[in-house]
Amino acid sequence: MLCQNEGIFFDLYFMSLPSSLAKNYRDLHFGGNWTVTNLKEVLSEINFETAQTKIEGFNTIAALTFHIHYFTKVTLEVLEGKPLNAHDKYSYDVPNFNNEQEWRGFLNQYWTEAKRFADLVEALDDNQLFEVFSEEKYGNYYRNISGIIEHGHYHLGQIVILNKMIIQKKI
Repeated sequence: MLCQNEGIFFDLYFMSLPSSLAKNYRDLHFGGNWTVTNLKEVLSEINFETAQTKIEGFNTIAALTFHIHYFTKVTLEVLEGKPLNAHDKYSYDVPNFNNEQEWRGFLNQYWTEAKRFADLVEALDDNQLFEVFSEEKYGNYYRNISGIIEHGHYHLGQIVILNKMIIQKKI
């Protein structure tokens, strides 16, 4: 058995490439992927104080979450037909969350945008995936969308590890 749900292989075999990418993106955010973890579940257990706790020289959980969201948001704008307006230097400009309500509000906005992102990816046709993404130097839509998914998994792993480190320090 290669994964928890063998039906995934059947489903992916018959899915279009945009549908498969959208599914992978949804699974990263809302569950169902091979790592058996997802951003919404992990972040739902992290309060605003823990999210902003600085451990040694690492980014905070809030900064990593903002960073992941930043690239989703700017790519979402391109999917909506707007120009690309992204600058790596702003991707860690995380606001200070003063209370739990602000933290949860940010996460809710992220989940709404993540759902919209997946819906727009799923609506693409296969040919659109291989068209230029904003400018030729950024490659095609496929490269950017799959990169967003890989990037999210990478930082999700960091978030899980940081959360465990913070919990251990509190014990």
